[in-house]
Amino acid sequence: MDTISVEQMAASIGTERVSDWVEVSQAMIDKFADATGDHQFIHVNPEMAALTPFGGTIAHGFLSLSLMPMLAAKTDTPRIAGVKMGVNYGGNKVRFLTPVRSGKRVRGRFKLLSFTERKPGVWEQINEYTLEIEGETKPALIAEWISLIYI
Repeated sequence: MDTISVEQMAASIGTERVSDWVEVSQAMIDKFADATGDHQFIHVNPEMAALTPFGGTIAHGFLSLSLMPMLAAKTDTPRIAGVKMGVNYGGNKVRFLTPVRSGKRVRGRFKLLSFTERKPGVWEQINEYTLEIEGETKPALIAEWISLIYI
């Protein structure tokens, strides 16, 4: 993987990176339900979910959001030289637009919106994260996400 300077990262505002496709399986949904305690039938009961307008189980919205780090790692985003760590700082907005049905494939589209130095050695990075669903016209979600990068 390529390594770039913070100045090069700051100069790449507007750049988009796209991840590989990943399947959102029923097993993944069930594990997320177990981890969060959210066992609403629309996520974990295929028979009852089949009777809804979705026609089957759907992923939790927060599962879709939580795929962000894994999908980001599946892009060709260069590593910034000297990074000690990066942490989630929060989001400016998150919108869940289309449910992800069990068995569908998704991918992340990441657009760098800003990269600024907050204080010496700490950079704030804001990305627009769009979770696309294979074969769907509308994305599952769009989020504006903030990370802090420590150098």
